[in-house]
Amino acid sequence: MAAKASSTYSDEEFLEYVVKALVDNPNAVKVSRKVDEMGVLLSVKVDKEDVGKLIGRQGNTANALRTLLRVVGIKNHARVNLKIEEPEGSTHVPRGGRGVDDVVDDLKL
Repeated sequence: MAAKASSTYSDEEFLEYVVKALVDNPNAVKVSRKVDEMGVLLSVKVDKEDVGKLIGRQGNTANALRTLLRVVGIKNHARVNLKIEEPEGSTHVPRGGRGVDDVVDDLKL
């Protein structure tokens, strides 16, 4: 692998490499990195046709990626989280589960 610009971090580079290997359209993969008081947030955007491959059945692929990123983060003394950005035109339908507001309303009773 060729040396990248010094602004690229190992966790970001690792995620980009793995995601590009998983999807059909690797040129559409975009990874961004943000650091705040909660740790490192890596956001990944892929082609709308590849979102399912990235998430996997029952979220197994996404969970595996999060686990691997935690290991990379531990090595670099950082807490690393993953956010999968939903692309425009996505056909993903959110689950009908209860949201945080519903749970809070139940606690008020």
